[in-house]
Amino acid sequence: MRYTLCELITVVEILRGSVAPPRFQTSLQHRLRAMRAHPLLNPTALAEGWREWLRNYPADPTHEPHLVAAIEWLLRAQDATPDGGLSRGYSLVRHSHYGRRGWQPCYPETTGYIIPTLYAAARRLGRPELAVRAERAARWEIEIQLPTGAVRGGTIGEPESPAVFNTGQVLLGWLAAFDETGQGSFADAARRAARYLVATLDPDGRWRSDNSRFARADSTLYNTRTAWALAEAGVRLDERRFSAAAARSLHAAAHLQTENGWLPWCCLTDPEQPLLHTIAYAIRGLLEGGRVLGEPRLLHAAERAARPLTAKVRTDGWMPGRYRSDWSPAVRWSCLTGQAQMANNWMRLAAITDDATWLEPVPAVLRFLKHTQNRRSGELGLRGGIKGAWPVGGAYGAYEVLSWATKFFADALMRHEAIQTNGLSAASPVSVLA
Repeated sequence: MRYTLCELITVVEILRGSVAPPRFQTSLQHRLRAMRAHPLLNPTALAEGWREWLRNYPADPTHEPHLVAAIEWLLRAQDATPDGGLSRGYSLVRHSHYGRRGWQPCYPETTGYIIPTLYAAARRLGRPELAVRAERAARWEIEIQLPTGAVRGGTIGEPESPAVFNTGQVLLGWLAAFDETGQGSFADAARRAARYLVATLDPDGRWRSDNSRFARADSTLYNTRTAWALAEAGVRLDERRFSAAAARSLHAAAHLQTENGWLPWCCLTDPEQPLLHTIAYAIRGLLEGGRVLGEPRLLHAAERAARPLTAKVRTDGWMPGRYRSDWSPAVRWSCLTGQAQMANNWMRLAAITDDATWLEPVPAVLRFLKHTQNRRSGELGLRGGIKGAWPVGGAYGAYEVLSWATKFFADALMRHEAIQTNGLSAASPVSVLA
């Protein structure tokens, strides 16, 4: 790193005990923080990068070893917090936002949609304690639900602010907990959340207020996934106005789709080159929303967006992490979360449309994801989880292991295993809510 003469003088002054001008102190502090976060000064991050380059993580031909490792990571993410929620993730380097490496605070959004994954793993692995953990997470979500019915954005410890998308994701978790337990408290929480979503939806079917402060307010087409949750609530709680609002939102999103299947305004930060992660969110929302509402047009919109992505899977299962509007790759790194999501999306398309051709890219993608999973590390925050990007320093969740990437990977393994074992029409241990 290069330093200005003034900054070097500041270092000398600090060492001598004298007082440096404030702006120089601030500049130096920023540089020192950047140095502390550099992978070269973090042995685990450096070693992970080398291991990826050498491609030495073995992929077991069966799914169970990888599934068990992923679920154990999720359990450690829950145990790393003081309540019942799951940690957002694990930082291999000093995180710029949280100011430290290691486990991050509880994340209500992803805890919400991890709930159905834990229930599914309880069934698949014959481990009833996982269902107990899922219920614990669902009850914690009720404890922190805002008076409006909304779920807060960001992690615990940050200023409270309602977030539409996060509310939709936790709504899926409450519906799953209600399905599993029949307890009215989960239905009540889900109903409050759904009423909030209806109240904040604009007449044209778009959510413009209460979007997460961590995302661009003009680029939230991925709220189709929120509309899907609202549609599920309409059916499961017998509330027609929830279904009507969901249909309005999903049709508004489908109306924006271009002829080549592209879904515009669909990214957290760069709508011109959206993440595979948010594209996959949008596809899943259209797909499942169309299924719940019995709307072929929505199903067709999901197919039109999912089909071009099948051609982007390399023979080794790698996919680009961002795309341009002609579906050309925009980056040279992979968004592992998005790849796991698309594996789930293709399997759900196959099940819903009874078209097995959707399954063709899935084995390669899952094999690639397995090769990125470190199941041997002595660092428990790394072992078994799925990182944000490949290589690990890619520009999505750089040097982080993410709770939502690990969740979608576990879902995909369980779904694919059920198809391999019993065929496309077989019942899966994974709920449609996951």
